Amino acid sequence: MKKIIVLLSIIIFFVTGCSITPLESTNISKNMKILLSDNVKRYNTYFDGYKYYVPKGLKLLNKEEYNALFKDRFGNRYYLYVDVISYYHKVKNTYEVNKKSHYSKRLNYNNKTGYIQIDKRGSKYFIQFVYHYAKMESYVDEKDLAFVVDNMCYVLRSIKFHDSILESLVGENILNYKEENFTLFKADSSKESFLDVVSKYEDESYKEAMNEGEFELENES
Repeated sequence: MKKIIVLLSIIIFFVTGCSITPLESTNISKNMKILLSDNVKRYNTYFDGYKYYVPKGLKLLNKEEYNALFKDRFGNRYYLYVDVISYYHKVKNTYEVNKKSHYSKRLNYNNKTGYIQIDKRGSKYFIQFVYHYAKMESYVDEKDLAFVVDNMCYVLRSIKFHDSILESLVGENILNYKEENFTLFKADSSKESFLDVVSKYEDESYKEAMNEGEFELENES
């Protein structure tokens, strides 16, 4: 029996070209290194100028041009903002590690940069995760920190920009922006605060649409 298991493992290794490294339930740093180092090309959510992958178990509640709101099976909510303007102008990441935070780290994998900062606020933790010109935020219990960060990695690592489309949008001034305001996300600010975004979608029309499954992914895989 042992010989069969070993043989199957060898076959899987040669077929896939790699071994599977398991994620850990509490080790944020190790999980990020595993996930962000893996240059996965998989997508199921599309917009003009970019696309990305939403993993199974993460429900897309609402999506707009550059914003999206997600919810996982534990009820945690995630806000995503994609900064196509900073990408177009190749704004550099200038984040400095915050020693006062619960967790703070600069990120650089596969020529993509960013940072993650986690701050304790009351009994919960506020996550700000910036990677490859996109930002995700969430406000979670300590026990869910690693799980939520893993989900953010799956989304952020998959973001793919379409240069020709963005060239057209920016060149024709279709995107509304001011050149002097270009900046890669700061840890103390965002396009909208996470709690503001969550409350924005709590009206009755939103709840009704949710019950009808209006915001399901179009190409779930």
